[in-house]
Formats: sequence, structure tokens, C-alpha cells
Amino acid sequence: VQLQASGGGLVQAGSSLRLSCAAPGLTFSTYSVGWFRQAPGKEREFVACIFRSGGRTYYTDSVKGRFTTSRDSAKNTVYLQMNSLKPEDTAVYYCAAGSRMILGVIRREDAYDYWGQGTLVTVSS
Repeated sequence: VQLQASGGGLVQAGSSLRLSCAAPGLTFSTYSVGWFRQAPGKEREFVACIFRSGGRTYYTDSVKGRFTTSRDSAKNTVYLQMNSLKPEDTAVYYCAAGSRMILGVIRREDAYDYWGQGTLVTVSS
């Protein structure tokens, strides 16, 4: 199963983008979904996570107050709304799904079972 991330693009600083993560063949509501990003020349890093139960969300400090992740179970899709984008948000963004997520491992890539191919977000200054 491969997740499908989309919605990336080239925007100016201060703009907004909404990324989508779809999961053909997967019942997304039974998975916690994480967002990661990899900037040029850097390691992939955790961005956000939405738990399957209760919809709790968690964010890395650098995006708190600007990014929001949510899910639409009817569309089997998870979103990452990104507002007030900064040039340092430029990266390839990935979504990932995990069936046995606990708070202590949401930042670990090996805690996720399925990954998407990534979508590029470029923020110009």
C-alpha cells in the first residue's frame, strides 16, 4: 500500500497551502497519520501527527500555530493545512500511516507502516 500525498507547489512567504494524503486500499480511520518533511541537504524530520482514536494532534515546535492536520473519514483523506509559510518550510512533505501509534514514538519513522511518495513545497522569500 502506498499513500498518495498531493497539494505541494511554489508559493510566496506568508501564503497557505493544503496538502492531502489519500490511502487507496487502506481504511485510514484505523490508522494514525504522521507528516514528515525533508529539506534539501537535511534529514527527514517529523512535522505533525493525528491519532486514529480521538483525533488528537501533535506538532513539532516550529510549525505550532501555523500548521493544522485533520482527517475526513468520509473521503479517507488526511490534510495538512499550512499557513504563514516561511522559506524554511521548503521541503518534500511525506505522509505516513501507523496502526500501533503511541505518543512516545510519533517522531520515529519506523513507527509508521505505510508511506507516501512525497510532495514538494517551495516557499520563496
